[in-house]
Amino acid sequence: MASWLTRNAAGARVSLKVTPSAGRDDVRGVEVDAGDRPYLAVRVSAPPEAGKANAALIRLLAKRWRIARRDLAVVSGAGSRRKVLQIQGPPDALIARLEAIEEAAANGAGRR
Repeated sequence: MASWLTRNAAGARVSLKVTPSAGRDDVRGVEVDAGDRPYLAVRVSAPPEAGKANAALIRLLAKRWRIARRDLAVVSGAGSRRKVLQIQGPPDALIARLEAIEEAAANGAGRR
């Protein structure tokens, strides 16, 4: 099975499924779709209009992962629930850090 995180020359890419207009901002964790493709499920309270949900997504993940917002960008699916987020930085360090954060959250530690 492929990972929800992939490395590239500029950093790492994250496969996401974003639910806009949710009751609150929250990262639900890693889930798998019907095609056996993993993604990080995220809910944001912002509506899906004028880029508000994408901006809320970047704010939420930048804070959660302690990464500068300027280093995060939606590179695919800006108008869709399924998105790909590019993170600038050293790929191996980014992937190890994000996997550790999400694994800790899935195990109940660090839930925000």
